Amino acid sequence: MSVPNEQMVNGYQPTSNLPSPRRVGLVDVLWTVAMLVIAGIGYVQYSESLDFYTTGTLFGTALGLGFLGWVWPATRWLVGIVAIISTYAVWQYNILGADGAIGRAALAEFQESTFLFKYFLSSTSATMWMVALYFLAIPTYFIATLARSTYGLKVGSALVWSGSVMGFVAFFSRWRESYLINLDYGHIPVSNLYEVFIVFAVFTALLYLYYEKRYNNRSLGGFVMLIIGIALAFLLWYQFDREAHVIEPLVPALNSWWMKIHVPANFVGYGTFAIAAMVGIAYLIKHKMGGDGPNDRLPKLSVMDDIQYKAIALGFAFFTIATILGAMWAAEAWGGYWSWDPKETWALIVWLNYAAWLHMRLTKGWRGPVMAWWSIGGLFITSFAFLGVNMFLSGLHSYGEL
Repeated sequence: MSVPNEQMVNGYQPTSNLPSPRRVGLVDVLWTVAMLVIAGIGYVQYSESLDFYTTGTLFGTALGLGFLGWVWPATRWLVGIVAIISTYAVWQYNILGADGAIGRAALAEFQESTFLFKYFLSSTSATMWMVALYFLAIPTYFIATLARSTYGLKVGSALVWSGSVMGFVAFFSRWRESYLINLDYGHIPVSNLYEVFIVFAVFTALLYLYYEKRYNNRSLGGFVMLIIGIALAFLLWYQFDREAHVIEPLVPALNSWWMKIHVPANFVGYGTFAIAAMVGIAYLIKHKMGGDGPNDRLPKLSVMDDIQYKAIALGFAFFTIATILGAMWAAEAWGGYWSWDPKETWALIVWLNYAAWLHMRLTKGWRGPVMAWWSIGGLFITSFAFLGVNMFLSGLHSYGEL
């Protein structure tokens, strides 16, 4: 089949030979059943404290993990390892606080006197492991790409997987620690900039690993992990300079089940937009160096173009869902679906930017450097919507300021 001339601009050709989705097998069914059974056990144990919406979130998450295990079998190992480590940590915390909250001082004393928690399992220790492993992945990927070392690239992937495990352990440990400090403090850790930067890092890393597997190419790892590294550098500054890791009570407006679904959906969008931008940088570097050739170290231009498109399409879908959920949350918290708050306004700008990107690609056939530059520009717009609004503007979302 001939390719329209406009699709051949800048070396683009339609992507082919990508793996097709697997058929559902017995293991996939058993995995999904196992997730539902575990959710059922959790429901039976904590049913008194679960309302209708939280119950829906619990079983929806189980079904989501079942689907994810079918689409991407490697995540079963991730879920299993995280479950084992986190369950042990939470179990130890439950023994410590069997009668309820124990207070900040008692929790700190336990963590300081218990080797595993001091160096591995407390939320701050696990976070530091995540940061270290993700940082190590950056030069590992770049050096292995330059040296064309398949083994080195596998090591980079292993570092990212390991860092993601520790990020989830930090997430679940912090969740339990918030209740141990004070029952009124208890919350899912997606409520402030410190917590959501961890969510951003882990989500972006896992989304990248999916594309790495999907396209059977690891050479973009250094670029994607670089943006994660920048985010984590901010996280370290935020922790050590502002003591942002200290668990504080929730702002009343955030004490809602909406937070459990609105924030994660948002950060799937943010993560994929970041991936598209970094792949765009790699695209421009390769295009500037002459495009596809026999000595390539990066994927073909057509592959990178396709990754940008798939990432932005996925992120746009989740960002749209998150925006709708945010409007519903706003109606419950503030009495109106939309108030032109700076955060809301910039969320709309982000949405319009990527809607226009997808429109120009799908209807006009735009590809190549112009779309790569647009992806990079989109990251700056998204960054301001995520962080800049909190730094420079005030409004109903001022509880997230630095």
